[in-house]
Amino acid sequence: MGIHVNLKLNGKDETKMTDETFGLILLPLLIFFARIADVSLQTLRIIFTSRDKIKIAPIVGFFEVFIWLIAIGQLFHNITNIFYYFAYAAGFATGNYVGIFIERKLSIGMLSIQLILKRDPELLLNSIKDAGYGITTLTSEGRTGKNVMVILIIKRKNLSQILDIINKNYSNAFISIEQVQTVKGGAFPPSIMREKFFIRSRKK
Repeated sequence: MGIHVNLKLNGKDETKMTDETFGLILLPLLIFFARIADVSLQTLRIIFTSRDKIKIAPIVGFFEVFIWLIAIGQLFHNITNIFYYFAYAAGFATGNYVGIFIERKLSIGMLSIQLILKRDPELLLNSIKDAGYGITTLTSEGRTGKNVMVILIIKRKNLSQILDIINKNYSNAFISIEQVQTVKGGAFPPSIMREKFFIRSRKK
């Protein structure tokens, strides 16, 4: 009789410990990571929308709201537990960082770069043209006299390449970089994959 009672008590204790572990650790973690996921998707959706990616934005929005409903549902179901509020807020803050980090890695969109040069920019202009970029040059006048303004539109993923070319050929150039929503026409260098394919085909 005594052994039977002890087994029941042990079973209740184990169930209670499992419920406490789930309520204090696993569920807050679920809310935290769910919030990271939906806020990251929200950040990406806003960026996709602003950059005219109208086919991708609705798909991202669907998963964003779906995950958000899971997180908010668990929060309201356990609304008296302060740990869930901290998990929700921490997930929101972390999600903003993760979304921006992912967007930077994707490098989606176009940029407008304006250069103001004081001395002869011929070497820099030729280097940019040789890399496959189209440029526009204008004569301007500033506080210290006449300058040459160079304007070019590039893909965001090519920004580091352009900056390397500028720093190598004209280290003291004034550089202004702006986001561009839509571009039609223009000259852009071939992608890395296309270059590799072209080189392989030519070798064969």
